[in-house]
Amino acid sequence: MARFFSDITHKKLRRFRSIRRGYYAFCLFMLMVLLALTAELWASNRALLVKYEGQLYFPTYGAEITGDTFGLGYQYETNYRELKSVLATQAGNWVLLPPVPWSPYEQDYSSGSFPPNAPSLEQGHYLGTDSSGRDILARLVYGFRTAVGFAFIALTASYAIGVLLGCLMGFVGGRFDLLFQRFIEIWSQVPFLYVIMILVSLTQPNFMLFVGINVLFGWMGITWYMRTLTYREKVRDYVLAARAQGAGLWRIIVHHILPNTLVMIVTLAPFTVVANISLLTALDYLGFGLPPPTPSWGELLRQGVNHLDAPWIVASVVTAVSLVLITVSFIGEAIREAFDPKHFSRYE
Repeated sequence: MARFFSDITHKKLRRFRSIRRGYYAFCLFMLMVLLALTAELWASNRALLVKYEGQLYFPTYGAEITGDTFGLGYQYETNYRELKSVLATQAGNWVLLPPVPWSPYEQDYSSGSFPPNAPSLEQGHYLGTDSSGRDILARLVYGFRTAVGFAFIALTASYAIGVLLGCLMGFVGGRFDLLFQRFIEIWSQVPFLYVIMILVSLTQPNFMLFVGINVLFGWMGITWYMRTLTYREKVRDYVLAARAQGAGLWRIIVHHILPNTLVMIVTLAPFTVVANISLLTALDYLGFGLPPPTPSWGELLRQGVNHLDAPWIVASVVTAVSLVLITVSFIGEAIREAFDPKHFSRYE
């Protein structure tokens, strides 16, 4: 069976695995991403499984189930915490709730005190509630999913544009290169924060709007790197040999230049993810980010700063942000060392 990766790539991956700090950080980050993607299974106000009168129900990813289905006497969505207490006295009927039985949008005023409320094992608020009575742990998890989704979508789009344009600038050169150099120099002077402020004031902010704005300004950095690397690679003997054999522009770029410049993309990607997560968090903190009540780390951080008498808010979000940023930074350092072109190179 043919190997999917080349021998050089296997050596790089083995080198990455040997760097323990980066490898364990990668495993931890992948675990956090997996938990965030499956957040409904362990942080939701919907039950995982309900057994009622011999029939099984799976409310988590299914349609809304009204309360009269379980004999609660109302026709809106079932309160599964209430249902669990009702069925606790009925033999054969039971409810399995997630470990965190709260939605990130759900407000809880049942404690009798005005929020924010301190962490409580009895209420299921393991990190307490925010100033609106919403569970902090649930909002941290769903906010992480939003931040990571934003970071990876913006990264993919920005790098697709930047890598393609940078390779073309470096390979074609001439007036094409000069034209886009001048365009990038002009476009890079547009104040990013002012653009955000203007668009947020004119339109309803949403997830895709911020992705689009980030892509509009985020492709320029990788473009300069790819342009420089392509200028260097296009005079190599293997590119000259490919030209002599009649290889076209796209074949040379895709099959010859990109594999030898991929190290730059792989090395910069983790740090770009860190920058994108930090960007969204900062915008939400400043009030120019996603609209409420969208779960957001920046919004939680702003609440923590405004409610220093509730230290569990700022402590939770600062710990979460620091953990993610440090973890991704460790991954980036390990990738940079493992894919160092001084140790591994490829010429075809």
